[in-house]
Amino acid sequence: MEQDPAGFEFDELVRRFLLTLSGKSPQTRATYASGLARWRTFLEEQATLATWTPARLEPTALEELYVWLVRQYGRQQRATTGTYAAGARAFLRFLARRGLLPTGVTFEQIAENLRAAMGRSSYKAPRVDRRVPLIVTHVRALGEGAVSPRQRLELLRDRAIIQTLFCTGMRRAEVAALNRGDLDDGYADRALITGKGDKERIVFFDQETLAAIRAYLEARGDTLPPLFLRHDDGRPRAAGHGGARWRLSAQSIWGVVKRYAAAAGVSATPHHFRHAKASVLLNRGASLSEVQDILGHASPDTTKRIYAHYETQHLREAFDRFSASADELVAELPPDRRGRER
Repeated sequence: MEQDPAGFEFDELVRRFLLTLSGKSPQTRATYASGLARWRTFLEEQATLATWTPARLEPTALEELYVWLVRQYGRQQRATTGTYAAGARAFLRFLARRGLLPTGVTFEQIAENLRAAMGRSSYKAPRVDRRVPLIVTHVRALGEGAVSPRQRLELLRDRAIIQTLFCTGMRRAEVAALNRGDLDDGYADRALITGKGDKERIVFFDQETLAAIRAYLEARGDTLPPLFLRHDDGRPRAAGHGGARWRLSAQSIWGVVKRYAAAAGVSATPHHFRHAKASVLLNRGASLSEVQDILGHASPDTTKRIYAHYETQHLREAFDRFSASADELVAELPPDRRGRER
């Protein structure tokens, strides 16, 4: 007879929960697993791990975890504590769907107590270094002649990567997942990608970026599907099915950006290109909803919380452009509606 899941220990239920995430991205699974590992540590410190069961969960379970996370990481690390709490919250939603919460305790109660403990979420306005474009011009200016064939290939690849990040505002994982077929080998000016949360969107490329991609692919001389490959001596001898073993990782793209940013004298990561793209678009007249679609934010609230400060000047300009004085408005009235002249 199968054991009642309500009596399963913490580790077993976590294992079962993570198995349900097979349809999610590997990053989502890793993030949730990290959050649940912190919860496990919390239970160990409280000496309650051995006796933990979902049947004993209190409405304050996530609230208590969050308070502990804040003590561990500090109040300034809201993004870190929020991410770990999100993993625990998803786990409790899984338990609620299977009817494993105690009678009288609901997921909504637990989540509401967590929200109260976290307070209103706030985003620090991203500090966009206006020198980020210097990374692009720096890598573009590097010569290709006095290097080995492999180094030239890596330079052409890195130039295409930097251009792609700067032009599109894509996340590094999205760039790593690109296939050459997505862009018709650098001849299509847009691509349909699957981004964060498995959501599809269109990303656009300018001609300069496409030219950099074509130069890299022509120098490669292969037909492997991944757009960006490893060319270092440490890569596996065989490319694997569809070139999967040679595909450049998101972490390697982070390393590429850090290396050229340091050479250009700019402190930047791949995400700084994303912020720079958003700020340029907004400062030049794009609406928040347009930037939301370009960046692939699931909610317009996300875009607004992060980038609304960039619209302040545009609001001022709209205010000045479309407001009117009382005299101007009176002058627009028909003569018989203006009242008696004095």
